[in-house]
Amino acid sequence: MIKMLERLIGEDIQLNFIPAPNLHYIKIDPGQMEQVIMNLAVNARDAMLQGGSLTIETKNVELDENYAAAHDDVHLGPHVMLTISDTGQGMDKETQKRIFDPFYTTKERGKGTGLGLSTVYGIVKQCEGNILVYSEIGKGTTFRIYFPSVDQPETSTFQDAKEESQRHGKETILVVEDDEMVRKLSSRALKAFGYTVLEARNGFQALKVFEDYKGHIDLVLTDVIMPEMNGPQLGKQLFLRFPGIKVIYMSGYTDNAIAHHGILEKGIAFLNKPVSPEELGQKVRDVLDSREC
Repeated sequence: MIKMLERLIGEDIQLNFIPAPNLHYIKIDPGQMEQVIMNLAVNARDAMLQGGSLTIETKNVELDENYAAAHDDVHLGPHVMLTISDTGQGMDKETQKRIFDPFYTTKERGKGTGLGLSTVYGIVKQCEGNILVYSEIGKGTTFRIYFPSVDQPETSTFQDAKEESQRHGKETILVVEDDEMVRKLSSRALKAFGYTVLEARNGFQALKVFEDYKGHIDLVLTDVIMPEMNGPQLGKQLFLRFPGIKVIYMSGYTDNAIAHHGILEKGIAFLNKPVSPEELGQKVRDVLDSREC
């Protein structure tokens, strides 16, 4: 991920990577680990508008009873610690108390959804891990994530290989997402499954891709909430121009919440973000193979 992170944070921020040797194994979806690192890197970048340094470090640690007594929901024993530190503007105590709340953001309107850190928190907790933040105004921020160690990696079975092959395809997919990080992660996952992937930042650019692309686009994977033209509006345009086109919608909101607000109809193909590469690949394959749009 280093090259991608360097492009993401920009030339005025120095990236330092300090991996420890002989790390223990942990159990986490690789795509979700990418999401954790990318979300924290974006958060750090936005806190260093005048440049600075971002340090990513890994280490084997042992969490004992003394540590557990001072922190809630901590599992005792060996862990792998992932530390991501920046030299940015830092946060006050009140902000630190709310940073993992869904939709809470200190960024100006239109610059952030408030889902990045809550997504990180959800992934860490799903893995039975723990995340802590240390920050002071003017002195930067450090996130420390503790993942429980496991004895050995799980070996692939014949069923795993069969399920993996069932996610693959050769069709062409257009990914429409205004969040560059989510767009790149989704595209990378789909390319790994063999698909040809096109990208667009918004609905208008997506329509332009359809006009310019010489081949056939089989499916559109689009975010629901986007500026100017949202996902459902794009879908209506596509259904009028290209009858039979298949569309999958994605959002950080649940499908029930979106349907409740009248943004999407119930029963359409929907993915709730964050989504793992396996879940994304399976959903795309299912929709492509279905007779429904």
